[in-house]
Amino acid sequence: MLGIVNAVLLIGALVSVAGVVLLVNLAGAADYTIRHLTARSLGTLPPGFAASKEGFQVYALLVLGIGLIFLGLGTAATAVTAGTVLMGVGLTAFAITSVLAIRGEVATAKGKKS
Repeated sequence: MLGIVNAVLLIGALVSVAGVVLLVNLAGAADYTIRHLTARSLGTLPPGFAASKEGFQVYALLVLGIGLIFLGLGTAATAVTAGTVLMGVGLTAFAITSVLAIRGEVATAKGKKS
């Protein structure tokens, strides 16, 4: 059981760190990702909301929220209250940023049609 908890904590930590690195553009990580991944067409799909600086920050927060959910799950095994709070913050961040990302993608798609 302890191995699974440690694995969940490790996954949560890695995903959270990735979200923070992208959010603060540490060493140009966000710029590099936008330039080489999100700003490129995917087959017939043109670049979307994540190709913009604001959109990419929303998706970075989404990744951070997922990391916090995993950290909360792992922490809840030993500290129930702290784990529950982390999961709550992560789920709230995930829900809010999901709505923002969907709205941004729709607005971007509508803008490209006209």
